[in-house]
Amino acid sequence: MTIGRSYEARPAAVHKLSDVARKLIVKTTAGADAPERCAQAFTVAATAVAAGAQVSLWLTGEASWFALPGRAAAFELPHSAPLPDLLDAILAAGTVTLCTQCAARREITPADVLPGIRIAGAAVFVEEALSDDTQALVY
Repeated sequence: MTIGRSYEARPAAVHKLSDVARKLIVKTTAGADAPERCAQAFTVAATAVAAGAQVSLWLTGEASWFALPGRAAAFELPHSAPLPDLLDAILAAGTVTLCTQCAARREITPADVLPGIRIAGAAVFVEEALSDDTQALVY
């Protein structure tokens, strides 16, 4: 008598992210106020970049502060990759956008932000999110 099922080993389909033309948008509203959620957003975005995906990271709410020089370095979370390293990886191969309204509420100007970070609003976010073959995640 056989208990359970027998399964035949089948070769799995192997796909590289670069073979799949999808864009990943990661929007983070969390900053130092919710460190685990914040670190998850940066980690997912940087991992997607490393895997070859086209990545757009949006900094909103308390995450807006990470658009400023030195702010990512001040962030600490045990067992998490350093935020400056993750941000650098995303900036090197993806895009990072600071929310227009979030910047204005914090009196952050384009002259204040790290090189490579743009400031844009909801219309640009919606345009990106609604484009074909795009997946958006919000943390």
